[in-house]
Amino acid sequence: MLCLGKVNSLYLFKKTVFGVFLKGDDSDQEVLLPNKYVPTDLDIGDKIEVFLYTDSEDRIVATTLTPKISLHKLAVLTVKDVTKFGSFLDWGLEKDLFLPFSEQDGRAEKGDKVTVRLCLDERTDRLFASAKFKKFTNQEITVKEGDQVDLVVGGKSDLGYQVVINNTYIGLAFSNKIFQPLSKGDQIKGFIEKVRDDGKIDVSLQKKGYVQVVDSQELLIRKLQENSGVLYLTDKSDPKLISQELMMSKAVFKKCVGALYKKRKIKIEQDRIVLCS
Repeated sequence: MLCLGKVNSLYLFKKTVFGVFLKGDDSDQEVLLPNKYVPTDLDIGDKIEVFLYTDSEDRIVATTLTPKISLHKLAVLTVKDVTKFGSFLDWGLEKDLFLPFSEQDGRAEKGDKVTVRLCLDERTDRLFASAKFKKFTNQEITVKEGDQVDLVVGGKSDLGYQVVINNTYIGLAFSNKIFQPLSKGDQIKGFIEKVRDDGKIDVSLQKKGYVQVVDSQELLIRKLQENSGVLYLTDKSDPKLISQELMMSKAVFKKCVGALYKKRKIKIEQDRIVLCS
């Protein structure tokens, strides 16, 4: 059975002047892979991994391009155009992804970045995006506390930033634990801080506890080396300045300075720290 919105493993069974036709092992349905996506060494009977979607005439077509989102997954996508029916999103394929007005959480305008889920209308076999995905997310959570995860930054609230976790879950990174500039659509690494009983997920951009301090010590040494062995920061410095310069909290900075001083790797002066030679 062919799966729209996903990568399928199909085999080549017929060549034409405008492309090749592919089939699945358990399906008689033919799918066109246009010539521009056909590898030169692909021959009759060979298997190939392709993503399936529908073209402008609602025919199922294959591509070797990798989309930015797959079926039932989440992503932050950019609005390319807006029509009287809805918005069209850039998802990395030739045909833009349709986001109907009825599936929008507020009006999406050209250039906006929106967090969406890829859905399939089983009645028409059409793929579409939906920003109304909360009822589908965080139902079967497999990530756990301490896991390193891939994050895509979504919208900002009073509490912090909504993030897409591993293209599957929605989480929150709290503002008071963010020590670097973030923009919607940024792709970063993070860590699962807590999975709550109600399915909400707290995310941190730093490792937890002692491991974070060890990593931050390495960062501090590297910053000193990049600045001729001197940083004009101390335990009296403004927390915002420390965050801006080192992307860490003042508490972590003080622990790092103390640890490096005990190891005799730095000297602490009145208005600076200095790397020992």
